[in-house]
Amino acid sequence: MAEEKKVNAAPAKAVTAVKKDDTKPGFFKRAGKWFREMKSELKKVIWPTPEVLAKNTGISVAVMLLSAVVLWGFDELAQMLVRALFTLVG
Repeated sequence: MAEEKKVNAAPAKAVTAVKKDDTKPGFFKRAGKWFREMKSELKKVIWPTPEVLAKNTGISVAVMLLSAVVLWGFDELAQMLVRALFTLVG
């Protein structure tokens, strides 16, 4: 019969675990880190020009006014229908 070859695995190295520091940093360290990260993120923001800001604000106000008029119209229509129903029934 055929001879079986023994595979010699390399001996396992002893792994030394690095102890993780589970302590939470203090309040002021966490607050300082938060402010530094916020400042870093705000540098990445592309701020709108005054013209773009005015245009977007105008569009928003116009859409809100149009929505208010449409909602008011539906409310008046519903009020008229309820009044007509009460006059027919009552």
